[in-house]
Amino acid sequence: MSTRVLFLLFFLIVIDIYSYQWLRQLISPLEPVWKSLLQVFFWSGSAITLVLTITYALNVDFISPHILIYLRAWAFISYFAKFISIPIVLIDDLRRMLGYLIKWLKPDYVYSTSRMEFLSKVGAFAAGVPFFTLLYGMARNAYRYQIHRIKIPIKNLPPALENLRIVQISDIHSGSFTSIDQVKKSISMVTDLQPDILFFTGDLVNYKADEIIPYIDIFQKMKGKYGSFSVFGNHDYGDYAQWANPSEKITNLNTLKKHHATIGWNLLLNQNETIEIHGEKISIIGVENFSASRRFTKYGNLSKAYEGLPLDSLKLLLSHDPSHWDFEVNKSYKDIALTCSGHTHGFQFGIEIPGFMKWSPSQYIYKEWAGLYSTNEKQHLYVNRGFGFLGYPGRVGILPEITLLELISA
Repeated sequence: MSTRVLFLLFFLIVIDIYSYQWLRQLISPLEPVWKSLLQVFFWSGSAITLVLTITYALNVDFISPHILIYLRAWAFISYFAKFISIPIVLIDDLRRMLGYLIKWLKPDYVYSTSRMEFLSKVGAFAAGVPFFTLLYGMARNAYRYQIHRIKIPIKNLPPALENLRIVQISDIHSGSFTSIDQVKKSISMVTDLQPDILFFTGDLVNYKADEIIPYIDIFQKMKGKYGSFSVFGNHDYGDYAQWANPSEKITNLNTLKKHHATIGWNLLLNQNETIEIHGEKISIIGVENFSASRRFTKYGNLSKAYEGLPLDSLKLLLSHDPSHWDFEVNKSYKDIALTCSGHTHGFQFGIEIPGFMKWSPSQYIYKEWAGLYSTNEKQHLYVNRGFGFLGYPGRVGILPEITLLELISA
């Protein structure tokens, strides 16, 4: 076991012991049976984390993927709640340390060294709010799909393309799904929108191509009247999986390309395709994953994808990572009217109150992280909040999205 793993385990044990202080104070008046239940509840996350960490370090795989998703989530929620409570416990410890100091300087000073019950309750509340909120997000929101209907004003839009309906989905992450029935319901929502064009903007899987196999027949039911188009996201390349050799990774990528074709999607890998609707040309441009961040490998080549486009066509771009838009698209490709992206998931956590508030931790990483963005009233970016989920199997505030983009004259 590596030093890094051992350090992580030590750090988690420190969090456990320290955050347990407020719980011990809080449950002391309770009946033994309730004490035992709450203690088991508290330490269950620690035990699961210990097992998961050791099995990962030893590369042992004996847990069902679906069960593993929820075990990881329970461990994450448990430690997140404990971590939130630590500042409250720390305040109490600083108070007691100050009391010890005063007592040492002034022996006749009367000071109670016991932990304050009030701060223990505050600590419990601070831990309980995120704990139960995240549990609710798992139980209620993982498959609670929302349809976002967005009007996109396009300069010089041909009358024949007025109200053209583009349905976008993104970040399916099929390896995270735990309910085929819920996915089926969402696909019926897509088909009911009767899309003229269907866009999928990347991350079909988490790690490996085979994750999508149980859902291929479901996604085949989604079709655009004039075509369905897709691109790769950062997870589709297999960069986050362990491979026996480089050829195995290449085989996986080629298999995923075949899955896109089987579903019925025209996968654009730094390519474009021009279609004609009511006598008007629409150029669909698809780039491979391109991020402004150095954390992600840059596979995309917009210059290559742009080659050979008709000058008089309406140009629409599929690019998984929204940072690409600010980095290159609206600087060097002024005639691309609309870019469709995903990637951020809206962090699967935040607050959205239309017309009043829109906040997520995602905004501290991405300038454009959810919804519609425009520049010079000529170019638009739409960032889909994601169809699936990754890591945490739920959502809080930022719900899974199906987008209906309707083109209108500006």
